[in-house]
Amino acid sequence: MPLVPFDQLPDDARCWVFAAGAPLDEVDTPRLLAAVDAFLLTWAAHGTPLTSGRDFLDEHFLVVGVDERAAGASGCSIDGLFRVLQGIEEGIGTSMVGGGMVYFRGPSGMVHGCTRAQFQELAIDGDVNGETMVFDTTVTSVADFRARFEKPAKASWQGSLIAT
Repeated sequence: MPLVPFDQLPDDARCWVFAAGAPLDEVDTPRLLAAVDAFLLTWAAHGTPLTSGRDFLDEHFLVVGVDERAAGASGCSIDGLFRVLQGIEEGIGTSMVGGGMVYFRGPSGMVHGCTRAQFQELAIDGDVNGETMVFDTTVTSVADFRARFEKPAKASWQGSLIAT
């Protein structure tokens, strides 16, 4: 079965985290997930179907994982995933592919995204600190995603952006 619930993927599965530049609403989220699911249902590398799963969290984060024990994702197959996401960006009104943003959980529990410079300014103003929960979109395995996707800034690379 090529598409499985994300939580059923093994820890050694490879994963990618894509962060929406703006939160997705109840209209755009299903559009994004329908496009991703359609791709994942047919995702293959050199003709071999890939077992994959996805999840969508906090109105921002799409995580896609692939169990490479049976077949590994090839460069061309990964490019296909990126093309699907780039293709839906205009329709959902925000970017999904790109980087350079810092994502953190604000006092109300909402996720916010900003540039590194803006995050540093928020730290100077006292709006974020070492206890602020941040998101590491650079994780590359499902185990890392489960263990360290969200953690306090002081325990992450984002902590270096906070003046001490």
